[in-house]
Amino acid sequence: MNPPFKDEGSVSAEDKAGRIERLILPHLDAAYNLARWLTRSEQDAADIVHEAFLRAVRYADSFQGGNARAWWLAIVRTTYLTWVAKTSGARSPLSLEEVMTSGDGDVPADGGRSPEELAHWSQCASMLTELVEALPAGFREIILLREMEELSYREIADLLEVPVGTVMSRLARAREMLKRAWAARQGR
Repeated sequence: MNPPFKDEGSVSAEDKAGRIERLILPHLDAAYNLARWLTRSEQDAADIVHEAFLRAVRYADSFQGGNARAWWLAIVRTTYLTWVAKTSGARSPLSLEEVMTSGDGDVPADGGRSPEELAHWSQCASMLTELVEALPAGFREIILLREMEELSYREIADLLEVPVGTVMSRLARAREMLKRAWAARQGR
């Protein structure tokens, strides 16, 4: 782990660039995925990640060690919240085709499955994508951070600046919303 910056005068630009590269670049895909799910727009997500990167460079010396991924995602989230405050927030959602073909690797390899099994899995993945997109923003965010980005409850609590109990409660409610919506879609 790299020591935090003491002052700008003692750290060369090259050292700072290397540190930024080590902190952010390994988690660039996670940042984009979070921004894309929050904004529901590939272009807006790219803009937010770009702006978040500039903020991260500007405030790199505020990172005092710990989980760089959570720190970086917190910057992305804050950038998103700033963006929402500046815009109407009315953006067109991603089409399911865009989500399924975005290169996330969401669709498993064939593995000898029949075309019927693959079609069924694809339908399930599409329906789950729709159901997650339909969740209110706060619940969608919790599900994404926990289930897709695999952050711990503590990391999510720190990122969202809420108690761990609130994270657990929101996550349980989000899962229940998804479960009920799934059952309703299945006609149960």
